[in-house]
Amino acid sequence: MAIDLKNLNKKQLAELIARASSRSRELDSEELDKIRADVRAYAKSKGYTIEQLFGGRGRKGRRSKAAPKYRNPTDSSQTWSGRGKRPRWFHAALKAGKREKDLLI
Repeated sequence: MAIDLKNLNKKQLAELIARASSRSRELDSEELDKIRADVRAYAKSKGYTIEQLFGGRGRKGRRSKAAPKYRNPTDSSQTWSGRGKRPRWFHAALKAGKREKDLLI
């Protein structure tokens, strides 16, 4: 199937490119599906599951909340663990002449 690109206008050419790109993605998807099925079948023939071989879908563990390390001397309900961006009250206390060790809990 030969397509004479010189006889196509810009709109027709854009449509052809879009259809070709879509078909290319379909072919890639079909090939990946076949490969996945082949791998599953091979693993099953050997008595394994994909989860046993590759660990399944792992979930990222969530970082535990860190214990507070610093406390605002003017408002004891405001604390900071020392992780992440410094809170405004911490900056203000440092500007006021306090030292980090003065704010430790």
